Amino acid sequence: MILRISGLTKHYGTTPVFQNVTLDVAPGEFVAIVGESGVGKSTLLNCMAGLDSWDSGTVEMAGQDLGTLSDDGRALLRREKVGFVFQAFHVLPHLDVAQNVALPLLLLGREDPDRVNAMLQAVGLGDLGRRLPQQLSGGQLQRVAIARALVHQPSLLLADEPTGNLDPGTAAKVMDALVHQSREQGSALVLVTHSPAATEQADRVLRLRVQGMQASRG
Repeated sequence: MILRISGLTKHYGTTPVFQNVTLDVAPGEFVAIVGESGVGKSTLLNCMAGLDSWDSGTVEMAGQDLGTLSDDGRALLRREKVGFVFQAFHVLPHLDVAQNVALPLLLLGREDPDRVNAMLQAVGLGDLGRRLPQQLSGGQLQRVAIARALVHQPSLLLADEPTGNLDPGTAAKVMDALVHQSREQGSALVLVTHSPAATEQADRVLRLRVQGMQASRG
């Protein structure tokens, strides 16, 4: 398993965010997580990446228990194994499109312009590498974020409402690019979403409640 969560529980003070979440994600699998606003979906995603803490339970990524790693150890594991796509695009405005996509490779000490260009071609932005982010549409910016998340060929892709700011037509195109590219690379995809159209493409749909995780479709 690329990701294994067992009995995960988190509180804010005395208020439970989620309780007893147990989930295995296999390599190449697409798991969608749904649930009402405020139930802790984004917080759970952050815990999966070791970006947030939890009160009890375990999170294992690529066989490593995140709870036993230092902050630096978690950061190094994320850098190598994880890609992120968020609702906000988080592109750097002073870098052009190709430079934004290349960032994960640079953090790993690798320069690979051919790989960057291949990812831009794959998400339909092959001619836009030299443009600045402010010259792109929202849908194009989200495809930049997808290319950046996948350029270093991570084992796990975490996506938090990646189409939430887009119109339905653009959202569908972005979602198709996200799913196609993650499947082509064999990356596991965990997607937090409110979109029924997005969940239709998932291998499994799981509903998060305060009490824990419940399968909606398997």
